[in-house]
Amino acid sequence: MTLTTTDRVTPRPDSSATDAAIVWSAPKSAWFTAMALGGIVGVVFFASWTNLIVTLVLMFLTLWLGHSVGMHRLLIHRSFETPRWLEYLLVWLGTLVGMAGPIGMFHIHEIRDWQQQQPDCHSFAKHDRGFWRDALWQMHYEQVLTHPPDLTIEARVTGDPFYRWLEATWRWQQLPLALLLLASGGIGLVLWGVCLRVAVSLAGHWITVHFAHTVGQRPFAQPGLAVDGRNLPAPFGLLTCGESWHNNHHAFPRSARMGHDASQIDPGWWLIRGLAALNLAWDIRVPGGNDTVHLALPAAADPAQTRYES
Repeated sequence: MTLTTTDRVTPRPDSSATDAAIVWSAPKSAWFTAMALGGIVGVVFFASWTNLIVTLVLMFLTLWLGHSVGMHRLLIHRSFETPRWLEYLLVWLGTLVGMAGPIGMFHIHEIRDWQQQQPDCHSFAKHDRGFWRDALWQMHYEQVLTHPPDLTIEARVTGDPFYRWLEATWRWQQLPLALLLLASGGIGLVLWGVCLRVAVSLAGHWITVHFAHTVGQRPFAQPGLAVDGRNLPAPFGLLTCGESWHNNHHAFPRSARMGHDASQIDPGWWLIRGLAALNLAWDIRVPGGNDTVHLALPAAADPAQTRYES
């Protein structure tokens, strides 16, 4: 079987996208379990409107600014450019989601993406073994490919002192936030703003990934792939900051815009447009040609009328 090469992943002669062991990951499992248990304690014993509102704000900021825009669209796909200080801030917020550090996110994203683009791949990347088994695997297990490909991450990331430090300390990045929440709202706010937020963010990310590869519409169907992305119903666009337009994303992976018209809610795209209006984002890529850069994005433009270049 001839395997496809992606931007960062090159198969070796013996590489396989299907042969893998699913092994329990003690750190991953303990992390999610601890966050979930802490969150449950917070909900049961420290329920309050203040704790709820603070947690929702933190969740939206870390998932919206951090994960969707900073980690995914900027760091991994380079769908736009921004000042280095702002890139650092966005990626740090993405680390607070509690999934991985910046280099770890490349490993998670790129290997899965490479597997999905082959004629077949392991069920860990296809998410086709049922809802509960997939939940168990994604929250508590790791996929270890028997014959992995070579992954090359840019030196601008692997050689960057800030990113190397963030990678080495990504779980500990919750500590400064926890201390701030403790000082301002007590242990209850810590359990909500750290534990519950991380647990819900991780579970929510998995649920989005699961359904975005198993159900939904495929306006840009790509035949011959092990698994294709799916577009989920419109309300999920708001809940996922635009990440639920996953078939759009599979078709145009370098595009900063995942929702292709005004009916496809994409808060991540709104933020990037806002940054562009402040001259804090440029070289913004849009659907139509994955290697085409949309250089001029007028601040007053209707997002539904943005020109798609090819």
